[in-house]
Amino acid sequence: MAKVKDNQIIIEDDDGQEHLMEILFTYEHEERNKKYVFFFDPNNEEEVLVMSYNDEGELFPVDDEEEYEEIEEVFNAFEEDPEIQKIK
Repeated sequence: MAKVKDNQIIIEDDDGQEHLMEILFTYEHEERNKKYVFFFDPNNEEEVLVMSYNDEGELFPVDDEEEYEEIEEVFNAFEEDPEIQKIK
């Protein structure tokens, strides 16, 4: 996860092309000892993506269904609560 600014990262796709993305927010699940970043393409703000990342900034897809459901709940809480949105 190459950070450009505090709220931007560069993501490389499967073809090796780099894309500048905006970070919506990050989340840490202490029990799983995992960190997640929610981000979107500024040209398509409707589609929010999420990946886990480690301390070195490497990104990993979320493949576990239970884990994804928990992340979805976090995102829904973020979307529904304007107070949470101010924290980011």
